[in-house]
Amino acid sequence: QVQVVESGGGLVQAGGSLRLSCAASGRTFSDYGMGWFRQAPGKEREFVAAISGSTYTTTYADSVKGRFTISRDNGKNTVYLQMNSLKPEDTAVYYCAQRERYSYSSITANRYEYRYWGQGTQVTVSS
Repeated sequence: QVQVVESGGGLVQAGGSLRLSCAASGRTFSDYGMGWFRQAPGKEREFVAAISGSTYTTTYADSVKGRFTISRDNGKNTVYLQMNSLKPEDTAVYYCAQRERYSYSSITANRYEYRYWGQGTQVTVSS
């Protein structure tokens, strides 16, 4: 069974940085794209960033381009989200997810193409 677990959330001041980590197990990690999503209270879950299984292609939401970086270490079965220049509007629960469909090269921002989700980790940015 696939398990996805996020960590690294916390409270930071505006302009600060955090690095989130996500460990996935249960399937060959490098065969599947991974994504980060976030959800603020009362809002829909939204796409943040995604990375392909082993070609390391990335894509980002416009709201985080230039500030966030997604990466992965397939030897550790871990995906990271480096968040710099954080803003109060980045405050949300951040979720890591693994795609259902096998692909080492494709990427998608569509949350409905991700099947396995972590429990979420809270990121709070204060001013």
